[in-house]
Amino acid sequence: MRRPGEEGVALLTVLLLVAVMSALAVGVLDDIRFGIRRTANGEAISQARWYALGAETLARRRLVELAGDNAPVAAEWNGRTFTFPIDEGTLQGRISDGATCFNLNSVVDGVGESYRRRDLGAAQFTALLEALQVAPRTAEALTGALVDWIDSDALRETGGAEDETYGRGAKPYRTSGALLAEVSELRAVHGFDPALYARVRPFVCALPTTMLSPINLNALTPQQAPLVVMLTDGAVTVEAARRVIAGRPAQGWSEVMAFWRMPQLIDLQPSADVIAQVAVRSRFFNLESEVSYRDAVVVASALFEQDAAGGIRLAARRWTNDE
Repeated sequence: MRRPGEEGVALLTVLLLVAVMSALAVGVLDDIRFGIRRTANGEAISQARWYALGAETLARRRLVELAGDNAPVAAEWNGRTFTFPIDEGTLQGRISDGATCFNLNSVVDGVGESYRRRDLGAAQFTALLEALQVAPRTAEALTGALVDWIDSDALRETGGAEDETYGRGAKPYRTSGALLAEVSELRAVHGFDPALYARVRPFVCALPTTMLSPINLNALTPQQAPLVVMLTDGAVTVEAARRVIAGRPAQGWSEVMAFWRMPQLIDLQPSADVIAQVAVRSRFFNLESEVSYRDAVVVASALFEQDAAGGIRLAARRWTNDE
């Protein structure tokens, strides 16, 4: 014989069980749905990366032409964007000269893990900083700090910074003792605050070599006039350097000495190292690519170098934009 109210308790128990089972089922279904979504996203990103690698293959073929004797004028290709449709998305790529900049690693010389100050590279960096309105003494100190960051010894450059300087900070760290892998590492060097970094960034690069910046004179833009000031060790003004670039022939300079015969430069006597440093064709090339595939977006940047045999090799790749 049932007591009064037992039917209500049984019904309430059943309802609670149904509610708990429903909540569990929703949780399981959500996990399944999110798992499927994650898998789909992973597949989309993986496929987008393969498309980005395909962009490198396309770019390599184009770069063989750009590095040849019959290469088009740099203005026709430098910084231009190409777009290709792909299944369920698009691929965009931009090729630009990769060495019309100051190579930060050229302030040192050496091989392996043994690096020492290179006076010419250091002098060029100081001249570039001064062209960017940095006070001379500050420019020398910043150059010393960069040399100390890369070189192999513990001797402090004039105005520079070795391990003891970085060790006194709120978050202590040590100097690298190696070449910069990318320009953004400059922000860790003593003296390069965000404002200065933003001012310097458009004019510098971090090539995977200590060689002096192999600047393509035909790829220079008027905005890059400070690089000409750098090449002359500050012997010309930024305004004069802009006039040099503006006076470039429509088809570019055919040989390096035509550049040095420009009216603003003809009285200078550049060293043999500086004359050998510049060129009228590009040796390094940047590729920035972006792939939109389904709901995934993948960006990549690559640096290519023309080798001694005229071939194009991949020198560096990163799955981010070049800062």
